[in-house]
Amino acid sequence: MNISPTASAVNIINNAQHKSADAADVIAKLPVQDNEVGSSEFNSSDIIKPVISLKEAELETSAAVKLLQADKETIGSLLNTKA
Repeated sequence: MNISPTASAVNIINNAQHKSADAADVIAKLPVQDNEVGSSEFNSSDIIKPVISLKEAELETSAAVKLLQADKETIGSLLNTKA
């Protein structure tokens, strides 16, 4: 079974996109008053997990981009060697 770095990177990016969409949905549904300080129902710990998920998604996407760049450089080096 051959797994390409490009397919892995795309899979990581898709997973990160879903993670960030889910986290954004949770954040958007948190209760907030007009003054943006929050309501009595708001608990600051409610926002920590989705914000961390957003950061994880950012780091995962960054790692996937680095994987794509490394794959591109490897393919370029192989083509230069064979030329």
